[in-house]
Amino acid sequence: MTKDELRAELERQAQRYKDVYGGEVITYAAQPDPDRKPWRKRPSLLDQAFEKELEKIEKERQERKEAAGEYE
Repeated sequence: MTKDELRAELERQAQRYKDVYGGEVITYAAQPDPDRKPWRKRPSLLDQAFEKELEKIEKERQERKEAAGEYE
């Protein structure tokens, strides 16, 4: 079935619906595709290791401050 045949068939069905049921045929435009969400970079293994190292350094630094504060 070609596009022209399909259009003609749909037009016949719409006209029949109007004649038989007395209804109104409303055609709608196609809905646009939803917008894609912005791309986010997943952390790689190196990024995760770097974050762990930073946390370890911060923890050690904080422990040194607490230890220094206790001895003063």
